[in-house]
Amino acid sequence: MSCRRRRKKKKMWLITVYTAVAVAAVLSLGAAGVYALSSDSSKKTAEPETEMASTETVSSGNVIWNGREYKYNSHLSNYLILGVDTREKVETSAGMTDAGQADAIYLVSYDRVENTVRLITIPRDTMTEIEVFSMSGNSMGMGENHISLSYAYGDGGHESCRLTEEAVSKLLYGVPIQSYCAISMDGMPALTESVSGVEVTVPNDSLEEAYPEFAEGAQVKLDAENTEIFVRYRDTEISQSALARMERQQEYIRAFGEAARQRMAEDAGYAAELYMDLEPYMVTTMGKDEFVKLAQSLMTGEKEEGWTVPGEGVEGVYHDEYHVDDNALYEKIIETFYVEAE
Repeated sequence: MSCRRRRKKKKMWLITVYTAVAVAAVLSLGAAGVYALSSDSSKKTAEPETEMASTETVSSGNVIWNGREYKYNSHLSNYLILGVDTREKVETSAGMTDAGQADAIYLVSYDRVENTVRLITIPRDTMTEIEVFSMSGNSMGMGENHISLSYAYGDGGHESCRLTEEAVSKLLYGVPIQSYCAISMDGMPALTESVSGVEVTVPNDSLEEAYPEFAEGAQVKLDAENTEIFVRYRDTEISQSALARMERQQEYIRAFGEAARQRMAEDAGYAAELYMDLEPYMVTTMGKDEFVKLAQSLMTGEKEEGWTVPGEGVEGVYHDEYHVDDNALYEKIIETFYVEAE
């Protein structure tokens, strides 16, 4: 993927943080080589015969899709994984905020009965309804904006996570989310060091100009020094550079999954050790026991093909935007979170 259209700005900035790849990678330990994430965002699908009965709780009733009745799969546990940039202030409609923003957003969906997992990627620039607040902290209701800003309206802790969780659930037509985990950038070196380095194949040319060693197709071993460059850097002068960076995230998850799976096979205590190493950098509702149990289950389970929220990147008035293909998303939600009713 190459996004080389220049804007008027004349600086390359190291901005935004993609440390959600850390936790997403841990929670998809057994996913090495199987996440062929969908990139065909232009495909349109037929309108559903009926809309979801509720965008708040999809599990409350059955839905009709293409003449068939479906019910929510109650065997699923869904985990929201966020990578948060807390180093820079973020401008919202209410002014500047110190909370940061959710620059990397993933949903890990685990079927406890079938022992299968899917990784769903949500582009940070996705335009959707989020709750906005005044400078005094009073809710101003819902407004369309970048989903990454849902985090910025909170406190930089659990409240920010809750607001992002609500925005993601609403975007996905009310899919319930059982736990969340947000991690700051400072935890990334510990993740890579925990497996003695991560070998990646560079998926695009988005780093090549600034860092020639990361030419498209090159195989590079990441360490504590260069991991942040690979998963965090983007040139803000280039439209849709966040999507190119997202591809690098996905490659990191794949490669880390391979290394972590091997490490876990050699050391049964690895997941618990990693949780403790990352704990100072995390805000989460997931306890150590839940984290370890999930990681161990995913390592031995069957893997389902992951996907990215379907849509199209466009250049907005002030910032890049990602416009969702609602029909294609609806179809993906039925496919992932529903089973045919008997």
